[in-house]
Amino acid sequence: MDFQISDRMSAMKGSAIREIFKYAADPTVISLAGGNPAPELFPNEELAGLAKEFLEQQPVLSLQYGVTEGYTPLRESVKARLKEKENIDWPDDDVIVVSGGQQAIELSTKCLVNAGDVVVVEEPSFIGATNAFRSYGAKLVGVPMDEDGMNIDALRRVLSSTPNVKIIYTIPTFQNPMGTTMSLEKRKALYAAAREFNVVIIEDNPYGDLTFDGTKLPTIKSMDEDGRVIYCGSFSKILSPGLRVGYMCANKEIVRRAVIAKQVSDVHTPMITQLLAHGFLTKFDIDALIVKMRANYAHKCSTMLDAIRTYFPEGVFYTKPKGGLFIWCDLGHGVDTLALSKAAVEKKVVYVPGNTFMVDMDKPTSTLRLNYSTMSDERIVEGIRRLGEVFGNVL
Repeated sequence: MDFQISDRMSAMKGSAIREIFKYAADPTVISLAGGNPAPELFPNEELAGLAKEFLEQQPVLSLQYGVTEGYTPLRESVKARLKEKENIDWPDDDVIVVSGGQQAIELSTKCLVNAGDVVVVEEPSFIGATNAFRSYGAKLVGVPMDEDGMNIDALRRVLSSTPNVKIIYTIPTFQNPMGTTMSLEKRKALYAAAREFNVVIIEDNPYGDLTFDGTKLPTIKSMDEDGRVIYCGSFSKILSPGLRVGYMCANKEIVRRAVIAKQVSDVHTPMITQLLAHGFLTKFDIDALIVKMRANYAHKCSTMLDAIRTYFPEGVFYTKPKGGLFIWCDLGHGVDTLALSKAAVEKKVVYVPGNTFMVDMDKPTSTLRLNYSTMSDERIVEGIRRLGEVFGNVL
């Protein structure tokens, strides 16, 4: 049968990261491509105990339908944590539990964006978000990144010259893919620009707790006096990605609409995973787990940076993150890192080519993303050594 695929989906491209996972499944391949948390940090014993408790003692609650807004005790725990940790406590806001932070982005887009509307994104930016925007017919406009976040002068030029801008999407803390952090000055300036031009901000913050030294900048949402910031959070990076438990904090009207949109998508986030997340928050010390994660990732990042200094050719640019999971590199010299990735695969090492994160994914780029969270020290060093050989052959 000749299927007629919708216009919306026929233009969509799958994530190159997911394609790379096919190579990464080979145990002889060193994957510096993913964005997964370190599996050795999963609290599997604690979660197993909680699952046994809930399924034995509260089987109906665990296995029955729930309300779309989310399990009420979990929502209240999220609100309390946002107030305590991020100073987010606006009276006109509400929280909805979603199936990972990705769904918060998708629901926000469904509620706010019409085909042809403009979404302004950092360039480079997270492909899960950019594909969500593309899937609803949005026109993407990229704003270049500095080492301290989005270039605000370029942002203001876009806002002043582009009609129908609906959303500014940003990952201000340990940005994916660059690993950079937006300065406090730029956070304030971005919010001021959004107010001036009456644009909604989606603040995506899955990595905010993973600061190596424990210091955190104020979220943009904490500055949100007029309810224009949609804050997307997740337990994927601090508890378990497989639970698929995230949350959206936004103005009550946006949350009300998101509830309706979510009913169409998946009715509600699975009750058992919500119970596991809430059970862990109330019965265990998630902040102690986060401290372990910070130390683990700080060490692995340092290991990768040392290896880059040792094995990469001179002149390769790379970021030096203070948290999160990623390092961004630029080889320069007109190198196409998508084409070059084939040579890396032959060396049994994989990375994510930078075109994956661009507005124009077909345009060659000399950039790439590296991840340090999942590999051992030895495999990080060996992977960077192999990449150094690949890069040395073209530079």
